[in-house]
Amino acid sequence: MRRVALVTLVVDDYDEAIRFYTEALGFRLVEDAPRPDDSRWVVVEPGGGETATGLVLARAKDEDQRARVGDQTGGRVGFFLHTDDFARDHARMTAAGVTFLEEPRYEPYGTVAVFQDLYGNRWDLLQPAA
Repeated sequence: MRRVALVTLVVDDYDEAIRFYTEALGFRLVEDAPRPDDSRWVVVEPGGGETATGLVLARAKDEDQRARVGDQTGGRVGFFLHTDDFARDHARMTAAGVTFLEEPRYEPYGTVAVFQDLYGNRWDLLQPAA
């Protein structure tokens, strides 16, 4: 086994999730295919080619799944978006309406700030230390 290829993120709506991840975060839409059960197979990923881990955007199918939208990790940062230019991406994301929960901070491991996706899941935008 070489890498984690995909991670599922439960969302309320396919199209609003696609818009957020592609427009606000700059991901690319890899696949959006209808399935026989009226769901869709939707995959987005950050740039990075074959080593990028993609997200399967899966629409919640029942009340149990809907209850987890936006809180899949119990309020902890659960996703880590690496960048090679923190200032550029932080400015672009802020201009696109992404909500940052803190000011950028400098840690021994790199420059980081926590943000929320459109459902409230917490992410780190992180430029690892050289």
